[in-house]
Amino acid sequence: MSILRLMAAALFLMGMLAFCEANGGPRRAHFKDDFRAGADHWEPTDPGAWKVVKERYRTVYRQDKKRSDYDPPHRSPYNISLVKGLLVTDFVFTVDVLSTHEDYGHRDVCLFFGYQDAAHFYYVHLGKKADDHANQVFIVNGADRIKISTRTTEGTDWDDDWHTVRIRRSQQSGDISVFFDDMKRPVMTANDTTFRWGRVGVGSFDDTSDWTHARIRGVLYDPAPAE
Repeated sequence: MSILRLMAAALFLMGMLAFCEANGGPRRAHFKDDFRAGADHWEPTDPGAWKVVKERYRTVYRQDKKRSDYDPPHRSPYNISLVKGLLVTDFVFTVDVLSTHEDYGHRDVCLFFGYQDAAHFYYVHLGKKADDHANQVFIVNGADRIKISTRTTEGTDWDDDWHTVRIRRSQQSGDISVFFDDMKRPVMTANDTTFRWGRVGVGSFDDTSDWTHARIRGVLYDPAPAE
């Protein structure tokens, strides 16, 4: 095995590190990825739509195919890449993103969470101009996506700069908070308890984007909790 492969494996294990708290509490997830070792621990719905690109100041996970070959079973995003092997309940997911699509009303990026399968998940759509199908929190539950936002803004003011986005999720209360650059004041909120655990990921509805510095802190899903 090459040195690069060994380093990638080590970074993967470090990124996916989980441990039990000393008081016997839930196992915690700590995941970080700057893509310098590649994207082996991400699972895209269309591998041909994603690649790792080394730039001068950062390495990015690039989604550069506007309409991927993935065909979702219900009306929902076409470009999705999920972290492999990580199921979380409560979590904070923070990532840096650059929208690379030309400007228009629905210019967007998306973040995914509570992902059970292709027909059951939540996603945040950060769109240029808000309407019932853009710049909202959505649920896909065996049918076309439905808006569940309780609050949003007039739109996400995309430009050609990098931005930091964050989702904070509490499965017990159902609270969902979305942050854009300002990590103290959410730009969107929602409340839903349909999916109390699931996978996490990034992408877009049908645009293009670059991603880096993904980090997740949360509680690992335990399918058989101790009584």
